[in-house]
Amino acid sequence: MKVKICGITNLEDALTCQELGADALGFIFYNKSKRFISTAKAAEIVKNLSPFIMKVGVFVNESPEIINQIVDDVKLNAVQLHGDESPGWLKMIPFQVIKSFRINNEFDFSILNNYKNAWYLLDSFSEKVYGGTGEQFNWNVIPEDIRSNIILSGGVSADNIEEIYYKVKPAAVDVSSSLEIEPGKKDAEKVKQFFKTINSF
Repeated sequence: MKVKICGITNLEDALTCQELGADALGFIFYNKSKRFISTAKAAEIVKNLSPFIMKVGVFVNESPEIINQIVDDVKLNAVQLHGDESPGWLKMIPFQVIKSFRINNEFDFSILNNYKNAWYLLDSFSEKVYGGTGEQFNWNVIPEDIRSNIILSGGVSADNIEEIYYKVKPAAVDVSSSLEIEPGKKDAEKVKQFFKTINSF
């Protein structure tokens, strides 16, 4: 199970997460997010990271032109679309795409079939924000046949990662708020404990 740590805003946190075992780091280019990072600052961080760790740009309803420009400027590996982007968006982004879906008990999973060229990230539904709630949704609603191909987000922490690993069995998890001191600042001890727990499985 791969681990993406999202909401990176500074080099210290990026290097800590990289050293402790993160497979991917997420940079949020949505200016309404508490974890927003500028293109210039993200580029400065990325150039100090290993070429073997994935760098993912997170966007919400941004134009493909701006997304592609930021990917080039920062040297990102993948794009995460966390808004209401249509399947047509994917055709205009020549990079690996992760499409996020906000899940509640009434979510229609057949929608995922419209985004077959993307990875699926499942997060908690909120009427107020696009992701980043830190709240867990009902994992039981996830169809068994897609679980091994999803990235699970929303309330992922050291307290429930064992349940996720053995019961949900996603391809990866996306974690942010449970590893923070405050929005945008990671807690090195929490990150260390998170990976210690995962490595014990």
